[in-house]
Amino acid sequence: MNMKLRRTALAVVTASALILTGCASDGASGSDGSGNSASGEKLDVKLDGSYNPKDRSELKEGGELRLAIDEISQQQNTFQADATSYTLSLWKYYNPQIGLFDGAGEFHVNNDYITDVKDEEKDGKTVVTFTIHEKAQYNDGTPIDWKSFENTWKFNNGENKDVNVSATDGYELIESVKPGENDKQAVITFKQAYPWWQGLFNVLLPPQVDSAEKFNEAYLGKVHPEWGAGPYKVESVDFKNGSATFVPNEKWWGDKPFLDKVTYRQMEDQASINAFKAGEIDATGVANKERLAAVKDMPDVEIRTAMTPGKNLYTLNSKNEILSDIKVREAIMTGIDRATLSGIRFNGLNGYTEDLPGSFNLYQTQKGYEDNVGAVISFAPEKAKSLLNEAGWKEGGDGIREKDGKKLSMRYTLLGDSSISKAMATATQKMMKDIGVDLKVEERPVSDFSEITSKYDFDILPMGFSSGDPFGVAYFGQTYRTGSQLNRSGTGTPELDKKIDELSQIADPDEQIKKSNELEKEALAQYGIIPIFNGPTMVATHPDIANFGANSFAVIEVENIGYTK
Repeated sequence: MNMKLRRTALAVVTASALILTGCASDGASGSDGSGNSASGEKLDVKLDGSYNPKDRSELKEGGELRLAIDEISQQQNTFQADATSYTLSLWKYYNPQIGLFDGAGEFHVNNDYITDVKDEEKDGKTVVTFTIHEKAQYNDGTPIDWKSFENTWKFNNGENKDVNVSATDGYELIESVKPGENDKQAVITFKQAYPWWQGLFNVLLPPQVDSAEKFNEAYLGKVHPEWGAGPYKVESVDFKNGSATFVPNEKWWGDKPFLDKVTYRQMEDQASINAFKAGEIDATGVANKERLAAVKDMPDVEIRTAMTPGKNLYTLNSKNEILSDIKVREAIMTGIDRATLSGIRFNGLNGYTEDLPGSFNLYQTQKGYEDNVGAVISFAPEKAKSLLNEAGWKEGGDGIREKDGKKLSMRYTLLGDSSISKAMATATQKMMKDIGVDLKVEERPVSDFSEITSKYDFDILPMGFSSGDPFGVAYFGQTYRTGSQLNRSGTGTPELDKKIDELSQIADPDEQIKKSNELEKEALAQYGIIPIFNGPTMVATHPDIANFGANSFAVIEVENIGYTK
């Protein structure tokens, strides 16, 4: 499992390596700053997560966790290319959580599924052995055994071209998946030394999904609780009205979940903050000045703030006729003042600033990080105008450029009703007008996100990448490879793809990171995606909710989310 898309107002908890999201920049649970809050109080930004970690002995049974979500995504197979972070938000409650992480990104397995895991190098190849819990089985009685790992590998390694898979990174480097001492042991042998194996098999594709047709369509507009396995089961999912409910699973063999029910309701941004204030939901993101100000004086509310392992970005759709010209894409990016947009995003947070993000591979706190974006793209309006001139777009009488009698016009797709999102859209519109581009702002509801991205129904789209583990370089191909579901810009070249293949075959992690920085500069010069800001996550919730909040890299067993005694 690798990266997916999200809107920046992402679900509060994410749990895969890289997740595609949309971007409204409203802070519904996304980015914010490590400076001061709107109330003037210093924000305590924790790099390793702020989620009130508690032992099971400190929790009490009962209670409901009620959450808002941007959309109940039509595609509910979290491995399928059209899945989003919202898909995963539901998936994790009724499917196996194999690999877990703490807030700092340290890996451990979930012992309710895996009793032992070991990795070793044999003849220059990484070999990982998972020993599976003897009681582990799907709700329909099918055992969870080595075949679940084999099925996950086969559908994610890219060999079956009829499978519309989210990503192949890592899985395509596996040589075999076989049983070990018995069927309850899965032995994964890579074709080479592979340093990032902890980012794979953290969720499993059930073996009941046994064809490309099922992979692509079985979860389209529906879920399959009988193929699930975990502490919760599906009570109901309503795709039309936008809701999902999970209750304890009587077939679960592990530690009993504490909550009686988990409920998601699809909401727009303003609706979610109103619902939290009215006591109708139990947590919401507050990572901008308006949302933070709305809750800061509420009694019995705690603001949990942590580093966000995510990037908020603009994506240019190269499938658009105008944007198919790389010079035009370069001009658009050269005409975008990221510092101004970041300032809008963090306005009102009492002087909070952050360095502009320079990579989709690594975060600024990670070893090996380099500012690859700054080496390729910088704000230079006059250069942008020159590039448009070179591309044949000449300034018209009204200041808007024309070519062959056609205006240089395109759409900026604005998701949701956040005032900060609208301010960023207006600022971008002004930046484009300054270089002769007519940028029309098209407003769409947040629930359209999956449809917009899957159909490439945009010209410029703000969205986000959210990381669920610290192995960002492992997903280089997912970010930049031609045809990758994460690369919604549609850019890339066969030559770049070949270099990405070669990058993934470098066994030494430090060498791979070094080479990735060189290659990322080349990939960014396709001018398809540009990061705008990062920032931490801020979640308003009640102090007695444990193992939940601003997770950073943490992926927590859902059965351990609950209320303190």
